[in-house]
Amino acid sequence: MISRLADKWVVITGASSGFGAAAARAFGVEGSKVLLGARRLDRLKEVAAQAMKAGATAADSRALDVAQTSSVEEFAKWVRGKTDKVDVLINNAGGAKGLDKVAEGKDDDWEFMMQTNVLGVLRVTRALLPLMVQNPGATILNIGSIAGRSAYEGGAAYCAAKAGELQITRALRLELCGTGVRVSTVDPGFAETEFSLVRFKGDSARAKKVYEGTTPLSAEDIAETLVWVASRPPHVCIDELLIKPTDQAAVHKVYRRTNA
Repeated sequence: MISRLADKWVVITGASSGFGAAAARAFGVEGSKVLLGARRLDRLKEVAAQAMKAGATAADSRALDVAQTSSVEEFAKWVRGKTDKVDVLINNAGGAKGLDKVAEGKDDDWEFMMQTNVLGVLRVTRALLPLMVQNPGATILNIGSIAGRSAYEGGAAYCAAKAGELQITRALRLELCGTGVRVSTVDPGFAETEFSLVRFKGDSARAKKVYEGTTPLSAEDIAETLVWVASRPPHVCIDELLIKPTDQAAVHKVYRRTNA
């Protein structure tokens, strides 16, 4: 059976690793045409090659920093040079920095989280909407987090940023009602990617400890979900999905195995 996503144009931000890279490969398997953006162009080119190997009918990449309006505008211009319509937009670029309580928080960390998770989503969506609103059945997929729904100590800025993403998604769905464009958020819990490595600024031992004794989600788990959401019939919109590993009942309730 031919996939509903075959030959569809899929734009993915933050595609050099984690959920974004896994999504590029997963949509490649579906025979989609993927356009990838991220800051690390060398890794991005590797992901584009992996997507082609997986079955993508086209795959290309360009440097993108969603924290810079000029970079987003140049990226959108590049996309328009490839296609006159976008079928799937995955706003994946984002991340957390630091786990400081508010009293010890750092402006640079806060600004990174707001720029990427909130303003980045707004910028990229604004830039690419003209390629989607005349394309009923197109899908905007925003990557949220359990953090946008449940606060935790040390997560004030990140939780606020992901709560912002959630409300952007909800508002956008209202604004686009009648265009046929679906707007969804996929919100993972514990998922072992480079997320914690970035949060802890390269401290691999501390990052690994986050998932110790658990079986976390993988990037591929989320990519599989993104493909499923995007491949629903045009009249079906999956508004919101919260996805956690079985070992995580809630932000503060995690089962950890110990070595006997």
